[in-house]
Amino acid sequence: MLKKILIIFFFLIILIRLFNLYSNKRYYNKLYQEKTNIYVYGPSAPRGRILDINGKVLVDNKAVKTIFYHKVANVDEVDIARRLASLIDTSFKEDEQILKKFYYLTHKEKVNKLISNKEYDLYNNRKLSSEELYDLKIKRITKDMINSLSDIDKRAAYIYDLMQQGYSYDNKIILKDVSDDVYAKVVESNITGVFTGIIWERYYPYNDTLRSILGSIGPITKETKKEYLNKGYAINDIVGTSYLELQYESYLKGKKAKYKVLNNNTLKLVEEEQKGSDIILNIDIDVQIMLDKILQDKILKAKKEKNTSYYKESYVVISNPNTGGIIAMSGKRYLNDKTFSDVTSNIINTSYTVGSVVKGATITVGYNNNIINEKTKVVDSCVKLYLVPQKCSYKRLGTVNDITALAKSSNYFQFLIAIGLTNNKYHYNMKLNATKNHFDIYRDTLSDYGLGVLTGIDLPNEKEGIKGNIISDDLLLNLSIGQYDTYTPIMLSTYINTLASSGYVKTPKLLNKVVNNNQTIFKVDNNPIRKVKVEDKYMDRIKTGFNLVTTKGTGRGYITNKITSAGKTGTSQSFYDSDNNGTYESQTITTTFVGFFPYEEPEYSIAIVSPNVSNFKNNDTYISRVNKNIAYDISSYLVNK
Repeated sequence: MLKKILIIFFFLIILIRLFNLYSNKRYYNKLYQEKTNIYVYGPSAPRGRILDINGKVLVDNKAVKTIFYHKVANVDEVDIARRLASLIDTSFKEDEQILKKFYYLTHKEKVNKLISNKEYDLYNNRKLSSEELYDLKIKRITKDMINSLSDIDKRAAYIYDLMQQGYSYDNKIILKDVSDDVYAKVVESNITGVFTGIIWERYYPYNDTLRSILGSIGPITKETKKEYLNKGYAINDIVGTSYLELQYESYLKGKKAKYKVLNNNTLKLVEEEQKGSDIILNIDIDVQIMLDKILQDKILKAKKEKNTSYYKESYVVISNPNTGGIIAMSGKRYLNDKTFSDVTSNIINTSYTVGSVVKGATITVGYNNNIINEKTKVVDSCVKLYLVPQKCSYKRLGTVNDITALAKSSNYFQFLIAIGLTNNKYHYNMKLNATKNHFDIYRDTLSDYGLGVLTGIDLPNEKEGIKGNIISDDLLLNLSIGQYDTYTPIMLSTYINTLASSGYVKTPKLLNKVVNNNQTIFKVDNNPIRKVKVEDKYMDRIKTGFNLVTTKGTGRGYITNKITSAGKTGTSQSFYDSDNNGTYESQTITTTFVGFFPYEEPEYSIAIVSPNVSNFKNNDTYISRVNKNIAYDISSYLVNK
């Protein structure tokens, strides 16, 4: 028995030894491969294109003719730099240090004489390091010395400096965007280590149209270095740095060509470069161009009207209520020289008090808490709370129910809902004793529609807006009519799409699909993310009220009468910081509009915000109808499209 155990033990030892030998062999083989097989990559690969919904190219790549250098052993790099310098006439930005270092390389004996015997003694006695001695030599090269360099040598100095950048086995970019003539000369010259090739840069066929949302590309930043290196990027890679280029970097990035560095330091192509995937947007570039033109035209006309001295910009989002797809979006800011800057990014990251447009959501508080129903009728009036000035609708509106209260934009009707939420019945000079819970009920309902929460739009840096942190009776009434919390234009777009689709909330999306080699590799899911918590019969009544807004109410004439529609206007008090010192010294008016059409089967929605459109100087209450003019022209275009 013991003998059998010893035999088994003996064979186990042999098996373990064999396994260790095999494992060690694999390990050392892997180590050997890593040490002996060095690979480098091409300078860039073409990124995927960005196209609109109809296949029109919004962002493309252009090939840039480029001169490269790859280090080769046992060559005179100064001679290479000089030969290359003789073929080009490009001027480089002057850098005295680069010129001094090159002067030293080419005039060592002369420069060495600039060091005293005493300094050489210090060096020989190791009291002066080689780096310190070198620095002394460079420092003592005079301007007259470097000015004595020929034009070719000066160019060679910069070329030589570029040849020393990065790792020894990297391909160094010496010059980009060279002429066909220079490109051909370099090819024909056959200079050791110097070769030509193509790098890819972004090209924008529609120039500045939607430029800020399309995004930018650039080098990896210090802040993102670790993240990208962990994903397998090289430190010198070009990546998306903002908006769509950043959002869809993983699809858009190309795969660079891979080369093996051979024993003589020459390169062998191992893998061809591959273009990144194309992203297809929901954007219709023709609608986008139309929107930009309408926006600029209407802003210019509004600036000629009264009370518009603080009015600078307007924002518009056009989308498909059925999918949440953004068809066009634009923000234009008027400059004093009658030109415009693009501020479209504010649509997702700047918020405003928006006024009565939110009443479709706030009236839902009344339905859901059994404060109102389809039989509720009141005579429009005013509310006077304790220590609070009287609050009214913009005029006396007579008898209203839930539908006509929306159509005529009754503040009083909304105030009664807020009062009822606190379990009170209105009487003159009353206290409500509003609590945080009452504010939370409103905010939960508003967020159910997409207001006051991130919409999830496929762009980085979306902001939530501002929730007021003061709890008071007065501010609860303000919240009920959109005069307290702030919302972004993209939130308003999500909100009106929710109403248009009878309560189904869709995430706003710029991306439609991703295509690679004519194959769709990703398609955006257009399914709703939730349904608003309200009975269908009440959702129908809200939509009916919004339909009356654009046919008989405050939004009449906003949408062309060639199509059925629904919508809601809004007006809110705001404040303007005219000198950007952090103090809001001027009271202004911000106007808003949301709408959709056709009413029965919505195809388009519009959300408009125009901040500081009026400033009530000299008690003049005139307010520009810029939103009406914008909305009408957009709807007319889309109906006739």
